[in-house]
Amino acid sequence: MVKELAKPHGKEGKEEKVHETLSGVPVKAVYTPDDLKDWNYKEKLGEPGEFPYTRGIHKDMYRGKLWTMRQFAGFGGPEETNERFKYLLAQGQTGLSTAFDLPTLMGYDSDHPKSDGEVGVCGVAVDSLEDVEILYKDLPLDEVSTSMTINGPAPIIFCMFLANAKKRGFDWKKLNGTLQNDIFKEYIAQKTYLIPPRPAVKLIQDMIVFCTREVPRWNTISISGYHIREAGSTAAQELAFTLADGFAYVDYGIEAGLTVDEFAPRLSFFFNSHIDFFEEIAKFRAARRIWAKRMRDHYGSTNERTLKLRFHTQTAGCSLTAPQPENNIVRTAIEALAGVIGGTQSLHTNSMDEVLGLPTQKAAHIALRTQQIIAYETGVANVVDPLAGSYYVEWLTDEMERQANEYFQKIEEIGGVVSGIEKGFFMKEIADAAYRFEQKMMSGDRHFIGLTSFKEEAPGSQIEILKIGPEYQERQTKRITALKARRDNEKVANTLQALKEACAGNKATFPRLLDCVEAYATLGEICDVLRDVWGAYRENAVL
Repeated sequence: MVKELAKPHGKEGKEEKVHETLSGVPVKAVYTPDDLKDWNYKEKLGEPGEFPYTRGIHKDMYRGKLWTMRQFAGFGGPEETNERFKYLLAQGQTGLSTAFDLPTLMGYDSDHPKSDGEVGVCGVAVDSLEDVEILYKDLPLDEVSTSMTINGPAPIIFCMFLANAKKRGFDWKKLNGTLQNDIFKEYIAQKTYLIPPRPAVKLIQDMIVFCTREVPRWNTISISGYHIREAGSTAAQELAFTLADGFAYVDYGIEAGLTVDEFAPRLSFFFNSHIDFFEEIAKFRAARRIWAKRMRDHYGSTNERTLKLRFHTQTAGCSLTAPQPENNIVRTAIEALAGVIGGTQSLHTNSMDEVLGLPTQKAAHIALRTQQIIAYETGVANVVDPLAGSYYVEWLTDEMERQANEYFQKIEEIGGVVSGIEKGFFMKEIADAAYRFEQKMMSGDRHFIGLTSFKEEAPGSQIEILKIGPEYQERQTKRITALKARRDNEKVANTLQALKEACAGNKATFPRLLDCVEAYATLGEICDVLRDVWGAYRENAVL
């Protein structure tokens, strides 16, 4: 039995509902040229592939090349994830995307007491170079783009990737992929950090300098708004905070001695695509315009590759519901379509069961097919920026830009991104937005089909859930023990000491991290050095 929605207030004397976007932007019933007074096509849009890139970063967009279909994968140990990678590639996926488990994200080995019960649960467990060798075994790393979603220990994991590629004979200059490596959004939203912000930036600076010279095709940071949105932000907050983080990384790259056009072309972005179709499209279009203007007008770039904001999109995990999980297939399709019409360069479509656990193979298969149906059956790839000129979409794009610029001013006034993190500014803004949304949902102003509306009294269909057992932790623990027994432990100790001295002496850390990894020091051992020198970060509570 299904419970129907309550009737909306009409003209019977009761106040009619105020209509607004998912983020709370009030919207009118209809938009006309009057809403775009003094609007200039060349200034606001231009042609696709031309400044300010509102309409897309390529002239022909998907007519020339479809977006990369990059399904997130990672569970259990490296063996299981390697098998999932191969399965997805065989099904037509065009890029790899690696999810890591919580201990790895936090810089702990699988045999650490804090790792108990979490090994392999929300991603793949990686403890040493040996695990990375298994994780990417037999995969053509010089042909397929590889993404790794990790932040606090990101430079260490990337060193493992490079060391493995070197052992297999791959030229680093031919490697193509993305490391998330966005520590700011960890302090702001996801909270998987290791050390305080300022030394964390030092690690990122050293990596950018190294990769600019040695791994030139690699995207060194994927500046992520996804987790900011998942934490409860509005679309405008996600847009503003993500781009503000990007500007800060540009500042730190310049501080490290690079010119903006040496490294900024290898900065990419990662956005959430939520369920409000038009708001998300407007957000993506505004992001490109804001970035292009700032890179040209503030940093003085004339390099087209610097001006072009490239981004990956993932559909919204926080929009999925545990009741009636099949509904999530529909939500994901709509959100993915928004990402495509918004001009994304790569896309991950969430599986219907991700609100319940890690995706099963069947659910991941459906999610990938969702992208392929959009690409090959709907016709949306035939026309660049098909919603351009819509009075509503153009007004909403301008509104996203306006709200973002207001936030940039506030962030500048409090001393920048790092000061904002230390003062709790971002966390409070997101918490307040999440609270407002929760109030609207609980009051019935916002509907989630199957969760708050059209609920089924009897349980719906049951779906298979992927469960991660303790056997993965046992296997990883045994592997670490065996590794430590056969490696050159004196060499490991020497490389860890050299890393400690580099950190304490403000010297280049990335070459030392590479030495540690190649000696088969574990992730936890390396992160312990960082925590020993700089201390473990403890967040100040914000109310």
